[in-house]
Amino acid sequence: MVSAMEVSRPGLILARDDVNFSANRIQFIGNSEQLFLKGLPENEKAEDCVERLMSRHPKAIVFSVSVTEDIVELFMPFAKKYEVPLLKSDSETSFSVSSLVSYLNVELAERETRHGVLVEVFGEGVLITGDSGVGKSENVVELINRGHRLVADDAVEIRKVSKRTLVGSAPDNIRHFIELRGVGIIDARRLFGMKSVKNTSRIDLVVDLEAWDDTKAYERMGIDEEDISILGVNVPLCTVPVSPGRNLAVIIEVAAINNRQKKMGYNSAKELLSNLGMLDEENDNKPTDLDVWHNA
Repeated sequence: MVSAMEVSRPGLILARDDVNFSANRIQFIGNSEQLFLKGLPENEKAEDCVERLMSRHPKAIVFSVSVTEDIVELFMPFAKKYEVPLLKSDSETSFSVSSLVSYLNVELAERETRHGVLVEVFGEGVLITGDSGVGKSENVVELINRGHRLVADDAVEIRKVSKRTLVGSAPDNIRHFIELRGVGIIDARRLFGMKSVKNTSRIDLVVDLEAWDDTKAYERMGIDEEDISILGVNVPLCTVPVSPGRNLAVIIEVAAINNRQKKMGYNSAKELLSNLGMLDEENDNKPTDLDVWHNA
């Protein structure tokens, strides 16, 4: 089983230096390794170099398109002896390596499954969370009607594909299905068309829906930005109270656009407070007197 996201070029171990050799990685044989094996002096055998590599039991050997058949055949007896898979790529080494690393970063990424709905809104991946029955799926149907795309409903598989990037998708067996209380299970792809669904999306924003609580003070200005940690990655969090009459689909659209603006360096709340002279630019842009605003 392959467990390492990295791949290696085994030039050093072929040249008798195996101090830093990682047997848990897939090894690539390209034109450089081929020229080395073909250019060995008469007192050195290519078979010895190959067996030195294969005896460490690498996860697999991948030959680039430029490797000739005689080099591939050189590896075959040792592949059988040490039970190492041999693979052949139809691309050059650099392209094959980058493609495989990208694939491994996704497939071997740290992951978890969260209850919620993932939808792409104006190009922003929005993870909608909240208690059961709060209206997540109903709002996603409204967002689909407004031209946005469903990624996952009910269960969202989240993968950490880099130190700062999360990608969400749906489990294969429930992909594109939505549960609507009072209606039942619907297939968004068949009901709304291919334009309404997407298989994966980055997670750029989390919108948490919660029942309106009169005793809770909700954010009104947007100065105090909240984050939520998912797999060690901080994602902007927007808590939206749910009450009768609120058009939550529109609010989610605005939250997505506003989040994109903030990523591009524009914060409308800070600009407004600056225009009103209520922003202390010498103190990290902290508001000077928000109590006056909140009580207005």
